[in-house]
Amino acid sequence: MTSSSELEQLAVLAEIDDLIRRVRQWHKSGPAWDAAEHARALVGRILSRVESLRIRLETPLVVATFGGTGTGKSTLVNALVGQEVTPSGRQRPTTKTPVLLIHPDLDPQSLGFDVSEFQVRVTDAPVLKDIVIIDCPDPDTSETSAAGSNLALLRAIVPHCDVLIYTSTQQKYRSARVVEELADVAGGCRLVFVQTHADMDSDIRDDWKHCLSSTWQVPEMFFVDSVRAMKEQQQGQRAGGDFGRLLELLTHQLGTARRIAIRRANLIDLLEEAIASSLLDYSAAMPAVDRLMASLEDQRGQLRRSLTQQLRNELLLNQNLWERRLLSAVTDMWGFSPFSAVLRIYNGLGAFVASLSLFRARTSAQMALIGAIQGARWLKSRAEENEAGVSLDRLASFGLSDGELQTARMVIAGYVRSAGISQGEDATGQQDFAQLRRQAAAVENEFLLDARRGIDRLIEELAAAHCSRLTRIRYEAVFMLFPAFLLSRIGYNFFWSSFLAPILRDGVEAEPLLSVDFYVPASIFLLIWSGVLVLSFTWGIRRGLTTRIEQLASQMADHRLPHGLFPSLEMACHSIVEDRRQLQELHDRTQRFRKQLAASSFLGGRRGKDS
Repeated sequence: MTSSSELEQLAVLAEIDDLIRRVRQWHKSGPAWDAAEHARALVGRILSRVESLRIRLETPLVVATFGGTGTGKSTLVNALVGQEVTPSGRQRPTTKTPVLLIHPDLDPQSLGFDVSEFQVRVTDAPVLKDIVIIDCPDPDTSETSAAGSNLALLRAIVPHCDVLIYTSTQQKYRSARVVEELADVAGGCRLVFVQTHADMDSDIRDDWKHCLSSTWQVPEMFFVDSVRAMKEQQQGQRAGGDFGRLLELLTHQLGTARRIAIRRANLIDLLEEAIASSLLDYSAAMPAVDRLMASLEDQRGQLRRSLTQQLRNELLLNQNLWERRLLSAVTDMWGFSPFSAVLRIYNGLGAFVASLSLFRARTSAQMALIGAIQGARWLKSRAEENEAGVSLDRLASFGLSDGELQTARMVIAGYVRSAGISQGEDATGQQDFAQLRRQAAAVENEFLLDARRGIDRLIEELAAAHCSRLTRIRYEAVFMLFPAFLLSRIGYNFFWSSFLAPILRDGVEAEPLLSVDFYVPASIFLLIWSGVLVLSFTWGIRRGLTTRIEQLASQMADHRLPHGLFPSLEMACHSIVEDRRQLQELHDRTQRFRKQLAASSFLGGRRGKDS
């Protein structure tokens, strides 16, 4: 073997070791789900073979014969070792007890299985230097696998084998019974396909390969005459043709250098089959899990809609308070300017009017009464703010009645039993109703934890949006148009027409100063002008606040509701989905390795599920 091929083989073995490590990590923990537990039990049996593989690394490969009655298995074995070591016959079954052929230098106990059930034959044939050969009973001479039958013996032997020599003839290669038994027992084995009776039969290898190609990888088939090969060896001649190539394969290509690769390829075969079988179990059980997840999502949706509606109602109920807070935030951000002063007066209009009443007080008793009224108004305002905060806490009764909670518990419990989730009893049906109610309260408390903070953040965002530089310039400019007109008119009358014009121009009479008849209408129109602008500004704030309050309620329901009434079940479902994803990744990776090993192998094996 060249150094490059050795490095390539070592790289493949390293990847297989990494795959087995990942499978072990997946095997250590999983969801409490029937399909997952069954899958781990199955894969665990395969992983246990890794340890036996390590123990058997230095032992020869175990090669066994497999084929129907009269296909020349025993005759082929005798020809391979060059002497009569097992009885043979072409028509009737002659091997009733498995025959184990070993080299004199090998201790039978080192093979890792009980050899007491075998007829042990010791011979120093060259072919047995790096392998042991088992001549197995026929699989088609007994209808059942009862204890002691040929089929039971065969099924007990094959798990210890690394390579199967599958023999057939022109009459037997289409035997459905033998092919079915091969499919049952050949998992985790490399295969060598041999057509015997070359002295009597026609070459059917192409058709045989076509029959097997849907299930098995068939790199090469051998067409041998075992009787002739036996005679040639007894006469001291070297066997040629297909038998010579078969002997070369067993003698050299199954040696120590290939031992680890073959056994690990067998292990990958078993692992891929176990994972594929587990995926089928997952696929069969997932619809029930999907129905459970859909039911949980329905429960969460019902809870979300209820909380959203009540939160929206509570927020809109106190809309006037939020508007006053928003207007206060706007004036704080706006800074000092003419229009912001008007906004401050509008926002504190009640207090401003009350303060004017102090000028009407004539006695200390009247002043005390007016102060008490103003204090009562302040206390009422504070009470309204507190009530707005407390109203959020009133969502404790979020609309799911006890009957609805009981129905939800019973429905979810049914889906849990159907899905096969083991922790379902603790998470649903067997918990008392008070516990479910406490869970509901915990959900709503978690939902409302940031409600007040969300309102504060909303007010800050809206205040910043209504205090942009462009907005301030626009409102300040429009507002100052009327005061600028008034000031120019008053200034013109005061400085020019009534004072400077008569002095600087001859014959010009001084006009009288503007009277109250001018200032009263001017003040009224100034109030109207200011009111129109204030109403326009507050209408924009009110419209934006209503829209954002509805958005806030929906966003909080979407983002502040991490789970519903059954959080442990939701976590279990997500764990199942993630476990299936990990198993699918392991299957894809195992299948790639299997194809890679099959493409570079000179031995046959089972095809992958999608090959």
